[in-house]
Amino acid sequence: MRLLRVVLVLVILGLIGLTGYAYFGDMTADPRETRVPVELDLGAPTPAPALPVEPAPAAPADPAPSQQSGPSTTSQDVLD
Repeated sequence: MRLLRVVLVLVILGLIGLTGYAYFGDMTADPRETRVPVELDLGAPTPAPALPVEPAPAAPADPAPSQQSGPSTTSQDVLD
């Protein structure tokens, strides 16, 4: 029984010591500069350069009326 009491007191003192070290101990890390080269997009194929695109010719502002004998066409019908 006496040995159990000694072990229990030592465990409690150890926990108190660990708690005190956690609160009051110097556990800050030493600051130091780290430089590491970084490669982005590993394993990705390099994209091909974009081809130059010429702008599409503009549609005339007022299209000429067609010579159809059927129903009249609107500008939307001409575009479709």
